[in-house]
Amino acid sequence: MKLTFIYFDFPFWRVEVGRIALFMGGIEFGNKVVGNEEFTRAWGTGRLDDGTVIPFHQLPCLLVDGVSIAQTAGISRFCGKLSGLYPRDDDILAAQIDQFLDFSTDVTELVFATGRGDDDEIKKAKREALAEDELLRKLQMLENCISSGADWVLGAGLGLADIAIWRLMGWLTSERVDGIPAGIISAFPKISKVCRAVDAYPRIQEWVSKTYPVGYVRGHYG
Repeated sequence: MKLTFIYFDFPFWRVEVGRIALFMGGIEFGNKVVGNEEFTRAWGTGRLDDGTVIPFHQLPCLLVDGVSIAQTAGISRFCGKLSGLYPRDDDILAAQIDQFLDFSTDVTELVFATGRGDDDEIKKAKREALAEDELLRKLQMLENCISSGADWVLGAGLGLADIAIWRLMGWLTSERVDGIPAGIISAFPKISKVCRAVDAYPRIQEWVSKTYPVGYVRGHYG
């Protein structure tokens, strides 16, 4: 099976969940980096310049033996099944994992939609307001869904939900999102604990050292 991820040159959670799942499972895959200009064309046509189909005209996309698969959760589940991080015979656990993947998408869309189309200063001001209100409300919901004292979001070991939350929070606290303070998760000890546990996981550290640029700030976890 030939697997190739198509995404930008940036370790965003939407693509990292699938890539890390395969890495942890020892499954080989390739990466095709798309620049902004080519993506703009694909956004209109639904195809890369080489003809590769991009379903729904958005990234990430995963090529599986030449077949294009889109949508973060769909890609993550597929990779999780290959690597053993997503259950094939436990529907309840699968649904629990799904809810955290979908929650991560909800938060991402909330942030991206805030200030969309505005100039940089207005966007920053709107996101500062978001970080003091609705985004905090979302994070409190997440905090409430994690068991006290747990290192992991679900079960006894690291899984897809943990990877998604770790990279989502890494993005939010990286100081790359104007208006969102680096310490936004400091008031949420259970979220912070999960992120620190993922960050310290040996296989995750290996992935980071192997793929992330030197000096890349992957988040502030309290």
